Amino acid sequence: MHVDTDYLIVGAGMTGDMAAKGIRDHDPKGSIALVGAEQHPPYKRPFLSKKLWQGGDESSVWREPAENVDLRTGRRVVALDLDAHTATDDAGDDYHWGKLLLATGAHPREIPETEGVVYFRTLDDYRALRAVAGEGRHVAVVGGGFIGSELAAGLVGVGTRVTMLFPESGIGFRLFPKDLSDSVTAYYREQGVDVLTDQTVVAARDGVVETAQGTTLEVAAVVAGLGVIPSSELAEAAGLEVRDGIVVNEYGRVPGHEDVFAAGDVARFPVAALGTTMRIEHEDHANTHGRVVGANMAGAGTPYDHLPFFYSDLFDLGYEAVGLVDSRLEAVEDWEEPFRKGVVRYLEDGRVRGVLLWDVWGKVDAARELIRAGEGALV
Repeated sequence: MHVDTDYLIVGAGMTGDMAAKGIRDHDPKGSIALVGAEQHPPYKRPFLSKKLWQGGDESSVWREPAENVDLRTGRRVVALDLDAHTATDDAGDDYHWGKLLLATGAHPREIPETEGVVYFRTLDDYRALRAVAGEGRHVAVVGGGFIGSELAAGLVGVGTRVTMLFPESGIGFRLFPKDLSDSVTAYYREQGVDVLTDQTVVAARDGVVETAQGTTLEVAAVVAGLGVIPSSELAEAAGLEVRDGIVVNEYGRVPGHEDVFAAGDVARFPVAALGTTMRIEHEDHANTHGRVVGANMAGAGTPYDHLPFFYSDLFDLGYEAVGLVDSRLEAVEDWEEPFRKGVVRYLEDGRVRGVLLWDVWGKVDAARELIRAGEGALV
């Protein structure tokens, strides 16, 4: 089949969905084709590791679609010709587009030589894990970062026995100052999680997990949250500049290509407030960047100057974070109640680069202003 479309969006996740809505904000009539590799229409990915484990109904994940979009699920675009403005999917259909958005997202980092591990990313991954979770089941969670910590809490919440394994010294090691990471790790143990630190998983198959340190576990399932890798293969094959993400300008446009854009997890974009470029994988960025870049495809001409935030719920603990939240930076901690309620500022050369709001709510905008100013106290 041949498809002529004014706008081709490759990737039907949250970013692609919001880009279609951004286009519709400025162009109510232009044709939009939205092509996604998953079999599902766009859904709220954060629910998979948060609300669905806390009693949320699966029907709550679906997003209200953009108007008049030709949605093609279960299709993967496998070839691009930027000069001819064409694309081909794995079903053999070809597309002739006026403007192109790459919103291909990211794919999970995997452990070599493993079988049967759920690399948690999609709705189907959630369904597979939920089917084996529950009372009397023992699940190994590999990874102590953002996804691993959320999944461990969610699994315990439905009665699952959980063992966490990761090579770092504590949960959230790459995000939190060490004393906070140590406190969260102790808290997880209090909640019944068997946390095995300083363990590198080298094999997992048939429900058996082995580490380089000699630990062996027999479990009902193994789920891994080891971070993601940007899905930039299409862009690389098309000759676009890729540096841990597709390089774009402040409008989401790929330099040197007037009609090619990228947004969301897969895009490396300039962050004026920090004087650097970043690639961000969280919900707020997917939604805001997608909508702004979609609008720019339709001629809005709006630079993206948003400082995205992210959030997490860890049993009864919760936080929001803005900017560069990186444990390698100098941290200034201001605790109202140690490791339960407070603010952590991350500094680089004396300037505030990131803010962690630990059980402090309604201060995200103030944190953004603090980062833009570079100095001062959170008010």
